[in-house]
Amino acid sequence: MTTPEPQEAPETPSAAASAAVTSVSGQDAPTAAAPARVSRTMVLALGVLAILALLLNGLLWDRLSTLQDQLTRQTTEAAATAAEARTLVRQTQEQERTLAARQAVLEARLGEVALQRSQLDELLQSVSRTRDENLVVDLEAGIRLAQQQAQLTGSMEPLLAALRTAEQRVQRAPQARLAPVQRALARDMARIKSTPIVDTPTLLARLDELVRLADELPLANAVGVTPPPSSVSAPRSENPLQAWWQRTLQHVLDELRGLVRVSRIDAPEAVLLTPEQSFFVRENYKLLLLNARLGLLARQPEAVRADLLKASNTLGKYFDASARRTRVAAELLQQTRAQMQSVELPRADETLAALAAVAPGR
Repeated sequence: MTTPEPQEAPETPSAAASAAVTSVSGQDAPTAAAPARVSRTMVLALGVLAILALLLNGLLWDRLSTLQDQLTRQTTEAAATAAEARTLVRQTQEQERTLAARQAVLEARLGEVALQRSQLDELLQSVSRTRDENLVVDLEAGIRLAQQQAQLTGSMEPLLAALRTAEQRVQRAPQARLAPVQRALARDMARIKSTPIVDTPTLLARLDELVRLADELPLANAVGVTPPPSSVSAPRSENPLQAWWQRTLQHVLDELRGLVRVSRIDAPEAVLLTPEQSFFVRENYKLLLLNARLGLLARQPEAVRADLLKASNTLGKYFDASARRTRVAAELLQQTRAQMQSVELPRADETLAALAAVAPGR
């Protein structure tokens, strides 16, 4: 007979739970640790990516700001360039209008010149002259024109050049009747070359000095300066009262001498000048000198001589001839007038007379 095996006692719920926990813990512990490590790595990677994204975003934002600044500058520069271009366009348009107006004026003048030239051509065609006659007329016209230019500029070079050209043309024309013209040309050139050159700057400097002295010249009717006290000192007296009487008497004598002025004036009207008339006399004297200066610059020696003569007469008539400044001004005027007497630009009158003698019909 078999004996029954003893049955195990039933496990309590607490013991079963503990056993289950023990079994679960022993089997799943490695599996739970692995996800924890994986999730931390991912978090670090994501963090690094986020940081890189932020850095990249910052770089992109900086680049965008730089591009925006560049775009703003370029826009400003483009606007300034556009404004400058508009200004240049306006200036160009104004210049075009000005050039158009000038072109119209030049075209009108060109038309006038063309008309004058056509009239001259018609005149030359209507008048039939021989070659020799034309030569004489051309030489006379060229010399007269050069003579006028020399008178205007004060230089003999244009006249000398015209005479040399005329001499060369006469030498190339072998004609016996032009021999007097050739001799006259040689004499005129020799006389012009030997003529002294006018020292215009020196004359202008003298006239400027005379104008400057005009305001300092004393008039003939000017009241003289009170004479200084007598330089002879009275003998000193030990008595104070006697010394005071001597000083008082000397002062009275000096005052009495100042009350009377004796002078000689050859022109009575110079004494009768009022202060207003004296002012106008001085200004008229200065105007004569300035007119002489302008005449010298304008190459008008006759007008200069006339103005200098009037100024010299005014100086001797209305100003004090005994004053030092008046004597200096009179000497400057005399030197200027003497130098102006020799200022006479030579002329080619002998050549013009010879050309007139050989011209046909004269």
